[in-house]
Amino acid sequence: MAPEITGFTRRRVTVADGVALNVAVGGSGSPVVLLHGFPQTHLMWRHVAADLAADHTVICPDLRGYGDSDKPVDTDGLTYSKRTMAADVVSLARALGHERFALAGHDRGALVAVRAGLDHADAVTRLAVLDVLPTLDMWDVMHGVSAAVGFHLYLMAQRPGLPEALISGAPDAFFGHFLDVWSTDPAAVPAEIRAAYLAASRAAIPSIVADYRASATIDVDHDEVDREAGNRLRMPVTVLQQDWGSELGYDAVTRWRAWAEDLTHQTVSCGHFMAEEGPAQVIGALRDLLAR
Repeated sequence: MAPEITGFTRRRVTVADGVALNVAVGGSGSPVVLLHGFPQTHLMWRHVAADLAADHTVICPDLRGYGDSDKPVDTDGLTYSKRTMAADVVSLARALGHERFALAGHDRGALVAVRAGLDHADAVTRLAVLDVLPTLDMWDVMHGVSAAVGFHLYLMAQRPGLPEALISGAPDAFFGHFLDVWSTDPAAVPAEIRAAYLAASRAAIPSIVADYRASATIDVDHDEVDREAGNRLRMPVTVLQQDWGSELGYDAVTRWRAWAEDLTHQTVSCGHFMAEEGPAQVIGALRDLLAR
């Protein structure tokens, strides 16, 4: 039996022409949408979602192109732009009866969440971002040998064909690499969850690559327009980041303050997959944000 979030119900919700998302919904109360990262599915939120569901309606979708959600072919470079994926999230919430909602995202889902906060400020009441920089800043700080940690960003930014072929040659080795090296606690992703992540990723190689390719193309364009116009996140924002110390090589707080008017920035003592490795820290930060 496939893993599930305890107490949650799975649904398919149409969010755009020909695109439906797989979503787990649980709890009751004010709505909170949780967006997963790479190479994961909505299951990464299993601990956090179960806690928040005690007093919130918690909505955990698989992003378009991931998990059991639809994976449309990218024909124009826009299909997996964060703007398109953010519109999916707003459409999903509305389909479930919520015009306004709090939003949290990890990794790729965090980039979608930031774009939703910029494009749909009237819908997103609070925003939490786990372990990323905004797209434009990410590319700004990647340079020299330190950029080797982000080799996958450059690989998947290439024109269609080569990245997909290379990853398809050894998908479990590729996706499993990130589950291994980005984690400080292997037990945080048990065997059945790891198997679910790898199976979902194997089935989604073209769309995952398209998501990353968009972050080196159209997503940069959208961020540049917002930066030049002075557009900022107007809702309360919490950013959680690994404690990399001096290895970061940049001032993350200063970069986030350029985007967020009301910012709380925290470092956490765990690896990249913090919702699985340090769920208590994430739950505490999200509950603090929801109370702001």
